[in-house]
Amino acid sequence: MDILLLGPPGAGKGTQGALLSQALGSPKFSTGDLLRDAVKQGTPLGVEARAVMEAGHLVSDEIILGVIRDELAKPVSAHGVIFDGVVRTIPQAEGVAEVLQAMGRQIDTVLFFDVSDEHLLRRLAARRDVESRADDDPAAVVTRLKAYREQTAPVIAWYAAHGGLTRIDAVGTVAEVSDRAMRALARA
Repeated sequence: MDILLLGPPGAGKGTQGALLSQALGSPKFSTGDLLRDAVKQGTPLGVEARAVMEAGHLVSDEIILGVIRDELAKPVSAHGVIFDGVVRTIPQAEGVAEVLQAMGRQIDTVLFFDVSDEHLLRRLAARRDVESRADDDPAAVVTRLKAYREQTAPVIAWYAAHGGLTRIDAVGTVAEVSDRAMRALARA
C-alpha cells in the first residue's frame, strides 16, 4: 500500500509516518531524507542535488522525482511506502502519480493531518523549546506556513478531486492521532 501524508509544518507527519512505518512494515520516505541519502551515497542524482543545494538553490522536481523513482525501484519498497510530506506542489503530485503508474502502482490513500494554525503555533513553539530546531524560529515558521498555504495547500484539493483523501484530526496525543490514522487506513 502506497500512502501519502500531507499537512502543514508541525501537524505531526514525521511522527505519524514513523509510527505507520513501524506498524505496517513499510519504508517511510521524506524528501529531505531521500536527498541526503542520495548525496551521501554519491548517486548520480545525489551528485546533481549536492551541486544545486551547495549553490543555495531549491532542488528541482526532476531531481526529487528521480530520487523517488530510484527508491521505489529497491526491493524494500516493492509492497508499498509511506510518503512523508514528499508531495509539496501539484506538479510533484502529478509526477509521483506518473512514476507510480509506470510501476503499475498508485497512491492508495492520502492522509491529511488537519490542525488549526493556533495549535500549530503552540506545537512549533514547544518543539523549538525542546529540540532547538532552527526551522521552528518564529520568523521561519511564518515563512514555512506561507509557503505551505501558497504551494502545498492546493495539493489537498488536487488529491480530494482525484479520490482517496482522508482528513485526520491531528489534535490530541500522539497515540490518539495514530489511532485515528490506523482506523482510516483500515477503512481504505
